Amino acid sequence: MGGEKTTSRFFTPEGEEIISPVDDFDFPLLSMNSGDDEGSQDSWDSLVDQRRRDAVFREVLQSYDQLRTRIGSLTDAKNKILSYTPGAWIENVGGMTLSDYDVPKTTSLLLIGPKGSGKSSLVNRISKVFENDKFASERAQVTYNSSVGDGTYFLQEYTIPRGVRHRELVIRRSDSSSLRNRMRCKARKIGCEPSVIRKVNFVIFVVDGLAVLKPMEGNSDVEKQYDQIVATTFNCPYLSFRDDKPVVVVTHGDLLSLTDRARIRTYLGELLGIPPAKQIFDIPESSDPENELIIIDMLRYCLEHADRNLSCKSCARNKGFRVSVMAFLNLLLVLGIAIIAFKMQHLNAHRIPKSNSHVDWRAIRHLWLD
Repeated sequence: MGGEKTTSRFFTPEGEEIISPVDDFDFPLLSMNSGDDEGSQDSWDSLVDQRRRDAVFREVLQSYDQLRTRIGSLTDAKNKILSYTPGAWIENVGGMTLSDYDVPKTTSLLLIGPKGSGKSSLVNRISKVFENDKFASERAQVTYNSSVGDGTYFLQEYTIPRGVRHRELVIRRSDSSSLRNRMRCKARKIGCEPSVIRKVNFVIFVVDGLAVLKPMEGNSDVEKQYDQIVATTFNCPYLSFRDDKPVVVVTHGDLLSLTDRARIRTYLGELLGIPPAKQIFDIPESSDPENELIIIDMLRYCLEHADRNLSCKSCARNKGFRVSVMAFLNLLLVLGIAIIAFKMQHLNAHRIPKSNSHVDWRAIRHLWLD
């Protein structure tokens, strides 16, 4: 990783490509001369944005170089993950302690991403990090050719020393009616009944680095569709926990150069509005110590934020109390209406009947006159 001479590629607002040599992660930032654009605000903003992109790109490149200096801490970092228990990394803020939170028995991390992005491969990579047997078979079925295979159709739960159910059938909107019927028949045939529902504590969003690079190189609408899918899915409110957005994992980096991998992370950071050096993890298909350390860093980030967003018991009690009060008020209202209806019916039943006697007003008149 280190010592590789690379280049950074950026584009000016006019579309001119800028290629700057990068040696040992040290390259000059853009500067603005007084006579460049006669004080144009748009030009100045563009140059400021360009300088910011250069700084972010340099930070991402430095993150690769820093991995080598942290290899010695790989064992300790792995042991911290293995010794983790739900709620272990809760921050005691606001006078609250662990007993004040609703801590789950199992912390569940949900992997989502476009078809062929590498979700199953990531599961296998994570499993390999924590398994002593490096020759054990892979746990998740990987689609070799995404254009031929159907991908994953059943949710799978993997134990690594909002609700998800193991072995639940997943139906996509793009699936045809015949495919849906065929998959439902398959699910019934193998007795695929969903199991216990688990609440999701944090989300890992997986994207294909190769698919991201294509729209960066081209301008066609077809190539931009992947970006739109990624941005729309990532910004779905159901994937966020309060202000915490999902962590992003970029796969297939082993097929790209180090410069392109850094460019992809920088580009995704700007597209999704998250820090690329801290919240976007580049996990290629390799088993070197650097990659294992990246996986551990990613899991540490997820578990820390999962604990940070646990709900407090008092909030749950208050919510239950509000529900109980509303139910009690509704019951009183129904009882009141029933009592009023019963009283009205009782009064009608005991109302004095009208007299049927006939009054001879003519005879009364004669009596009055006499």
